[in-house]
Amino acid sequence: MQELAELETFVATARLGSFAAAAQQLGISATMVGRRIQNLEDRYGARLLERTTRVHKLTMFGTQFLQQSIRILDELAVLDELSSPAAALKGSLRISAPTTLGVTTLGPAISEFAKAHPALSVELSLSNRRVDLVAEGYDLAIRVGDLPSSTLVSRRIGTYRLICCAAPSWLALHGRPAAPMDLAKGGCIVNSNFNPPDVWHFTGAKGEAIAARISGALQLDSDEAQRIIARQGGGIAYLPADLVRPDLQDGSLVQLLEDFGTDSMPIHAIYPSRRLLPRRVGAAIDAIATALSRSDFAISRR
Repeated sequence: MQELAELETFVATARLGSFAAAAQQLGISATMVGRRIQNLEDRYGARLLERTTRVHKLTMFGTQFLQQSIRILDELAVLDELSSPAAALKGSLRISAPTTLGVTTLGPAISEFAKAHPALSVELSLSNRRVDLVAEGYDLAIRVGDLPSSTLVSRRIGTYRLICCAAPSWLALHGRPAAPMDLAKGGCIVNSNFNPPDVWHFTGAKGEAIAARISGALQLDSDEAQRIIARQGGGIAYLPADLVRPDLQDGSLVQLLEDFGTDSMPIHAIYPSRRLLPRRVGAAIDAIATALSRSDFAISRR
């Protein structure tokens, strides 16, 4: 199947950005990579890549061609799985996930998943940027928060809860807030990922929603940086509970406002719309959902 090999080569080159990287991944020469892509361009009468000395970028036609190539290769993989449903998972799997959740929970879960399926090549990319699954060649993305309208398929696999906390050293100097509205007095580490950044959400004893205006002199967009600053006595933080779990357990951070419910965000698995879900994608989603359900701070919901 010469054309199939050419499509696989083109997809690898588009994802990796160079003939040399694609050649290394595919186990062929860079010359062969160039020849296969040239064959595709000759066959379809249009340029797929703009070549420079170091990097190859997709043309407009190449971007559209990439989307269709990925779809074709995915459908062929599904057909292979249908023909041998009991066979071991194989091929490649590319997953995108947010940084904090990836470091605390998904990284270990995917590591165990990869060990259980040695014939499967798994790539986990951690970034808070919302990738374009189809254009960038991802099979699956894990996202925290409400999802915008999309043609992608989604499955809710958990709930991400936040914790209001501070170091004992900070509390010794400033005291504990008694209610969310006390956070307006200052000393908070402002999270610029929130919208708006100066409002933290809680729930009262009767289930009423509380939008507490907070203030603080320091604003950051990194959860890990906020965690470190809070541990050092830099102020009150409102962070993912899964991230600060070790700090709460060893006492370097103390949970605040325990009588109030904290904000939470849904965790979704999303994947390109298709009639048949590849087994490797479905298996990865199940493994991630299981890992979330075992977390002290993530509540699995199917």
